[in-house]
Amino acid sequence: MKRDIENDLFNWKERIDRLPLLLRGARQVGKSYIVEEFGKKAFKNLVVVNFEFRPELKQCFTTLDPIEIINKLQLLTGQTIEAGKTLLFLDEIQECPNAIMALRYFKEKYNKLAVIGAGSLMEFALNNSNFRMPVGRVQFIYLEPLSWLEFLTASGNEQLRHYLGQISLNSVIDGAVHKKLLDLLRIYLIVGGMPAVVKEYLESKNFLNCQRIQNSLLQTYRSDFGKYAKSSEHKYLQKVLDEAPRLVGDRIKYSNIDPDSKSRDIKQALNLLKLAGIIYPVYATAASGLPLEAQINEMKFKLNFLDVGLMQNACGLQTKLTLTNDFIQINAGAVTEQFIGQELRAQTDSYLERGLFFWARDKKNSSAEVDYVVALDSLILPVEVKAGKTGTLKSLKLFIKEKKPPFGIRFSQEKLSLCDKVLTLPLYMTGQMRRLAQEAS
Repeated sequence: MKRDIENDLFNWKERIDRLPLLLRGARQVGKSYIVEEFGKKAFKNLVVVNFEFRPELKQCFTTLDPIEIINKLQLLTGQTIEAGKTLLFLDEIQECPNAIMALRYFKEKYNKLAVIGAGSLMEFALNNSNFRMPVGRVQFIYLEPLSWLEFLTASGNEQLRHYLGQISLNSVIDGAVHKKLLDLLRIYLIVGGMPAVVKEYLESKNFLNCQRIQNSLLQTYRSDFGKYAKSSEHKYLQKVLDEAPRLVGDRIKYSNIDPDSKSRDIKQALNLLKLAGIIYPVYATAASGLPLEAQINEMKFKLNFLDVGLMQNACGLQTKLTLTNDFIQINAGAVTEQFIGQELRAQTDSYLERGLFFWARDKKNSSAEVDYVVALDSLILPVEVKAGKTGTLKSLKLFIKEKKPPFGIRFSQEKLSLCDKVLTLPLYMTGQMRRLAQEAS
């Protein structure tokens, strides 16, 4: 499957000031696949060093000298590693922290060799207090599950993707095309963006088979607990992993996850699953200026799950998504709120760390909450996921009145419109949000 991040990788290859890359992302989002495909297309040869599969190769990194490292790797792998012609891929690099530290010296002493590292649980190595990160000598790049637009490409609907990219604020979307896109979106909400599940759907069109693979992926995440947590912490991780998909869209209270556990234990479990890339906190921000991160309240947060397909699977919502036309209402809108959050992550520059934010005002008789807040150049815009008519958007209107943005954004199943300071976008136009918002401003 073609992934949009390939374009970033090809641009990286051509840069004169190229830094070694560390590809970050949760397990099973396709990191190894994308790097190996890129290596085969862009280089004369690809050398894969998988530290999990071949742990003896860690011995090559007892030194940090890149020439010594390459000489040892060539002898042990029997492959030629040549600057300008080879991509050296260090897979499961978290198993060898010395390899991460050695990347600094590849930049300083052997920068003509292209090097990419990746690993599903790399975040735990990077956050270890004993680890010295080669700051300024390594570049991070992030991979998410397949986005909605990537799903369109993978499913043979590239023309529809191109069509969406050409729509302007004055465009009129044909009713048949609108229905087709909503039908495809329903499939995406069931299948999600995990590559193995998408592959199964494209081959069999069998939702039950997809569900079984989703179950297997969730079990894989449970099996990983032993790699990054003490056995005494496993029960809290299990509890949070079980409850998190059901809590998407809700303010998180530790007692709602498990009233019988101590808050610090649940908080620690949440943090570990965040490092594993399985959950993403959505923090409340005052939204009074940029950057949004500078004004967050870490005590007020919601959750976004790794993938909408996994989320609906864990909540048992597949049948409802299959049968109902009004899927924006399913689970009180949690599925579509998950989808929008996941799309906002996917639309973030691949080189930037993901951050999701919402806005809330907790005042007696005047409370309000906006699902998401996004920064667009110098603008701060509220984003709501709503089925109701524009006039019912109380919180969105309150945000616009208080913060004075030129407009707010509403996602729904309605067609494209700009009316009364509300830009309404159909759910299938998430990938066009930033472009059309710029046009509207």
